[in-house]
This record gives sequence, structure tokens and C-alpha cells, in this order.
Amino acid sequence: MREALDQWTFVMAAYAIGILGTLLMIGWSWVSMRRAEKRRDRSREL
Repeated sequence: MREALDQWTFVMAAYAIGILGTLLMIGWSWVSMRRAEKRRDRSREL
């Protein structure tokens, strides 16, 4: 029986959290950029 913890589980979890966080930030930035462009276009119409 093995008592040691497998560090690769934690390494993979850290990579998953990092990649997911990066993708969420990219999505959030893209949505914010689109909203800002729409506000800019509306302000130019006036």
C-alpha cells in the first residue's frame, strides 16, 4: 500500500484552473470590448 500523495493530480488541477481562468478572462474582455464599441458607435451617432 502506498501512502504518498501523487503530485501530478495537483499539477493537472493547477493547469486546469490556470487555463480555465485565462479563457474566462479572454471571454470577459471580449464581451467588454464589444459593449464599449457599441457605446462608442452610439455616441458618434448623436
